[in-house]
Amino acid sequence: MEIERKFLIQSLPEQLDSFPCRQIEQGYLCTDPVVRIRKEDEEYYLTYKSKGLMIREEYNLPLTREAYLHLRPKADGILIAKKRYLIPLPPCYTIELDIFENELSPLVLAEVEFPTAEEANAFIPPEWFGEDVTYSDKYHNSVLSRR
Repeated sequence: MEIERKFLIQSLPEQLDSFPCRQIEQGYLCTDPVVRIRKEDEEYYLTYKSKGLMIREEYNLPLTREAYLHLRPKADGILIAKKRYLIPLPPCYTIELDIFENELSPLVLAEVEFPTAEEANAFIPPEWFGEDVTYSDKYHNSVLSRR
């Protein structure tokens, strides 16, 4: 189960380069239901996501590099490229800050995952977060891939 809130970001936090960063490329084999392939640095995954906005089922299966490269041309829409920074957020959360590249630049989104819906609903975002777009499917990566 994935429980997350999502926010637009207008200005990047200071010292961004001091946080771990991953290079991500992903494409969508299907958007209803969501079936995604992802390359994250040198790891590869096939992911299924159910319908939903803040709360969705999510299943990740490992792929080999060869399987990823075989499926890559079958993706509908654009391949999404982004840098993901992992920023600790006390007491126990991590901000996943996605800086989109290529066709989706200059879009920047932040996601925070939670263990429960109650924690997600009680979350007060840092001041540098912008508009809460958790309940807008317009900012789902599967929708962005069809731009």
